[in-house]
Amino acid sequence: MSGRGEFDFIRTRLVPLTRQHAGARGLADDAAVLGCPPDQELVLACDTLVEQVHFLTDDTPQTVAARALGSNLSDLAAMGAEPVGYLMALTWPERCTPAWQDAFTATLDDEQSRHGLVLLGGDTTRTPGPLTISMTLIGCVPRGQALSRSGAQPGEDVWVSGTIGDAGLGLAWEQGDASVPAACAARYTRPEARLGLGQGLRGLATALLDVSDGLVADAGHVAQASGVGLELDLAALPLSPAVETWLGGQDERALTRLATSGDDYELLFTAPPGISDRILALSNVCGVRLTRIGRVVDGQGVICRDGDGQVLSVGTAGFTHF
Repeated sequence: MSGRGEFDFIRTRLVPLTRQHAGARGLADDAAVLGCPPDQELVLACDTLVEQVHFLTDDTPQTVAARALGSNLSDLAAMGAEPVGYLMALTWPERCTPAWQDAFTATLDDEQSRHGLVLLGGDTTRTPGPLTISMTLIGCVPRGQALSRSGAQPGEDVWVSGTIGDAGLGLAWEQGDASVPAACAARYTRPEARLGLGQGLRGLATALLDVSDGLVADAGHVAQASGVGLELDLAALPLSPAVETWLGGQDERALTRLATSGDDYELLFTAPPGISDRILALSNVCGVRLTRIGRVVDGQGVICRDGDGQVLSVGTAGFTHF
């Protein structure tokens, strides 16, 4: 690491992120030690972000840190879990100066304080290649109440939180596309994990995941895991005012672009139609917009329809690494 020794960086920048949690052992041992209450289960999620795949080389350290922690926390939200802590492996290229590292860890400090978790351990190393950040998030959930993708049943409703498509347009703005709203950039740079909503959906949602690769692609994951089909009404997609203005007057290709863009980190879930009032009440409690956008049907895969009920061809359903 340029201009600073590894152990000095750990002592001065990473140890404070542990908040003196006993399990972290001051980052002085080879591993953390974590207990679990007898009425809880641990929920573990691991994700890796790689420069030029998950973030841009010229993204600020604040953006990189917020995207790294926010996207990983979203995996806990999708299980209905409460965050406890995380392990982090940092693979630094030479370009990450001490000032860049300081800004990165300062943002982690702010974000983890906001969400109530601490750093428990990890690793740091150098690379001639791209900046790579791997995180293992640790959460807890009441025993037997972790949510999954596999419980959807025909006849149920399909819901989504927040608004769809902002982050995809935000990335386009960051890449220099002046035709999309600048207001969308914040959804790309600062993803917001729906942790409170995920916890509130325990006992209500039958299947749940976060929208990370694109709404249509992630709906397909629910369909496959549950052994059902999902029909989505793309005309019902919840849109932010900026995106609604951008969409006005464009053809269906713009709508399918929103439905297949990644990085929204909203929650997509299914639930019986008879509990709609309870779901809308949860929306008020969490302060998160919830919109019914489709239904679960017999069959397989995802069918997208326009406002007239006609089937839309969406092409590539979303982002994939392979």
